[in-house]
Amino acid sequence: MRIAVDAMGGDFAPEAIVEGVVMATRELPSDVTIVLVGKQPVIETLLQKYNYAGSGLEIVHAEDVIEMGEHPTKALSQKPNSSIGVGFKLLRDKLVDAFCSAGNTGAMHVGALFSIKAIEGVMRPAIAGFVPQLSGGFAVIVDIGANADCKPEMLLQFGEIGSIYAQYTFGIDKPRVALMNIGEEEQKGSLVAQAAYQLLLNSRKINFVGNMEGGDFFRDKADVIVTDGFTGNILFKMGESLYEITKGLGLQHEFIDKTNYESVGGSPIVGVNGNVIIAHGISSPLAIKNMLSLAKKQVESGAYTKIAQALS
Repeated sequence: MRIAVDAMGGDFAPEAIVEGVVMATRELPSDVTIVLVGKQPVIETLLQKYNYAGSGLEIVHAEDVIEMGEHPTKALSQKPNSSIGVGFKLLRDKLVDAFCSAGNTGAMHVGALFSIKAIEGVMRPAIAGFVPQLSGGFAVIVDIGANADCKPEMLLQFGEIGSIYAQYTFGIDKPRVALMNIGEEEQKGSLVAQAAYQLLLNSRKINFVGNMEGGDFFRDKADVIVTDGFTGNILFKMGESLYEITKGLGLQHEFIDKTNYESVGGSPIVGVNGNVIIAHGISSPLAIKNMLSLAKKQVESGAYTKIAQALS
């Protein structure tokens, strides 16, 4: 298995990225190779700084960097030799099994659509998040930001794609799928939510358990939470804020620790022909290490091929 990492992407890159990768190599099995994409002299200097002397790393040189504030489409076309551009070439040419970055989220999303492309039949690829549950596991929430406005048919597809992802990545048989809404009753919510409810209810591809409210976000009501990217992003970031708030109050609990963005480290783009994982721009070395564990699990699951098969 070969996992490519954008060494230059992120607020604390390249130092935090390279340090996190070195941490990951100490835990990942020997048959996993990490491919660091970025400015080779810089990466080599940092590998020396973090005392890396193993054989599980490779470097692929990329001269340019897409900065966080750059326009995604323009940057990708004007900087084909950027670390994100080169990373996607490696993924497209099947020289790596996954590509991960804490860099420009828009460039990662556009790069995925233009290089490995959406799975045939997918209306809009989405970004999935992982919501800790009081029972101990995680629920998959789709979408958390790629599609702010959604039609009912898109929400149905998020449920189907999220269900397949949860089944194969987390080994959940018949994942429970719920629609985020302002009430549990069938007739509640916006016109889009009401129409999506009927589509989800009548789908034979999923185990739909009805509407869920914001108060059930962490309460193990579902394995897959369906919502538009606007609502999903707000919910997800509010959930992540619990860690910093409680830490500031001097409180600590195992469940709250899981709301820390570092605990999973990344969010996959689902609905594309490959494994693409986006990390927070503020990613720390620990977040990068955990993102690579997620990438390994996702490659092993073959979730994107299962989604493609289901839609063919």
